[in-house]
Amino acid sequence: MGDTSYFLFHTVLVVSFLALVFYGIYFVTQKKKIRTLARWTLLASGILQTFYILLRYLQTGYTPITSQHETIVFFAWSVTWAYLSFRWRYTVKNFGTLISILIVILLLIAATASRTITPLPPALQSWWLPVHAGISVLSYGFLALAFCSGVMYLLQEYELKSKRLGYLFTRLPSLDSLDQLNSHCLATGFILFTLGIITGSFWANQAWGAYWHWDPKETWSLITWFLYAAQLHQRFSAGWRGKRAAIMAIIGFAAVLFTLWGVTYLLGGAHSYVR
Repeated sequence: MGDTSYFLFHTVLVVSFLALVFYGIYFVTQKKKIRTLARWTLLASGILQTFYILLRYLQTGYTPITSQHETIVFFAWSVTWAYLSFRWRYTVKNFGTLISILIVILLLIAATASRTITPLPPALQSWWLPVHAGISVLSYGFLALAFCSGVMYLLQEYELKSKRLGYLFTRLPSLDSLDQLNSHCLATGFILFTLGIITGSFWANQAWGAYWHWDPKETWSLITWFLYAAQLHQRFSAGWRGKRAAIMAIIGFAAVLFTLWGVTYLLGGAHSYVR
């Protein structure tokens, strides 16, 4: 089954890269047939990612979201399906190009991490694992969409302010559509992120007898939560939109990445299982 897993993961990489190529060609040519091909290829990538996660589950016997390789693959899966779920509701021109770049980057990082299967640490042997970790990483997928919309917003705004409407202007989405997408992805991601923290506290109480320990990852998760909570508050009470919302989405996602990776490698703690 190890050979099957190896083959399937690299198939995921190839198909995801093809989706990126097709989106890149569409970005240049703006041909609708290429866009359709890119979308179906990304959908195929999402399905293959799902099969890989299921195969990994059969190999390990537990939810495959504890090692760096597994977590990053699940992160890529979350981004893929978060985009595909929003794609059926919103039409945001060329948004898939940036999303496919992010997915390929995540999968390439996952390819560098060890795929060795090791026994599950006692602290992770709980049914809370798929609930807490799954919801948390799924929230990262939607927050990644908010990040991408923020990046594209700043690029488009720069084009407009430069008064030289060039190559990017005709290919990037409108500022209004990007701002709306940012709002919806942020709201969805924040709700899931909040649920991730809540379920994590229940798990901590079950495992260690207290809901909160101020572990480095717990602390940075709370900092990240406050960043997004502040952004949502300012957006709906003070009318923070446009550029400020885009910048905050980028800062928030940087905090997400630090919570996911930076804490593990730099600060350690009970939540760090580097395998």
